Amino acid sequence: MKEMGNVTVDIANVMHLKYVDQVNDAIDQASKERGTGIARRTYEYIANKMLEGKAIIALDGDKLAGFCYIESWGHNKFVANSGLIVLKEYRAIGLAREIKKKAFALSRQKFPDAKIFGLTTGLAVMKINHELGYRPVTFSELTDDEEFWKGCMSCVNYDILMRTNKSKCLCTGMLYDPAWYKDKNDQEKKADAPKSVIKGSLLDIINKLKPNKGGTQESGGNFNMFRKKAKIE
Repeated sequence: MKEMGNVTVDIANVMHLKYVDQVNDAIDQASKERGTGIARRTYEYIANKMLEGKAIIALDGDKLAGFCYIESWGHNKFVANSGLIVLKEYRAIGLAREIKKKAFALSRQKFPDAKIFGLTTGLAVMKINHELGYRPVTFSELTDDEEFWKGCMSCVNYDILMRTNKSKCLCTGMLYDPAWYKDKNDQEKKADAPKSVIKGSLLDIINKLKPNKGGTQESGGNFNMFRKKAKIE
């Protein structure tokens, strides 16, 4: 078994075009293993993902170890991390998790307001998605972009999807919605930010009210009254 320490996970670019055919072969093989029959992507499609900076590639030296790419749907309202593959000798070392994490970060960077979703039958992928903040959802909460659903046409389970009017299939729909965490993040920022502001304001007020050696009895009285009201010990 290979070790994760020898593998690099990066955003693909023009230098990685030589791996396009290997990526497609690996996607084909993974499709056969899963029994889904998902169609092979074209050379141009995978190459464009690399050139657009929308693909993640894992390499062990100059050997392909894994791959994933991102696609946007519904006028960039939805983003999917697709085509995840890890070559057999690199499985069970945490590589899929690293690729997914990198693809998720890339999706958030390029489409910060988009909902990120995926369809999967794999328990391992479901666990990784859960760690990233995805939740299981009904298909009705996913994109209604027809181009996305056309990608399921080559799957052996496509008839189930059609019979249920795209409401369910053997895949599990999972979704990450940044709005779920926006309020929480805003609250954390608000909880942190005022501390320094309030602290500074209190010090300014105290310094103004506190009598110095030449201070009057009135200024000292104001300071003592402020201490009492503000409950300053």
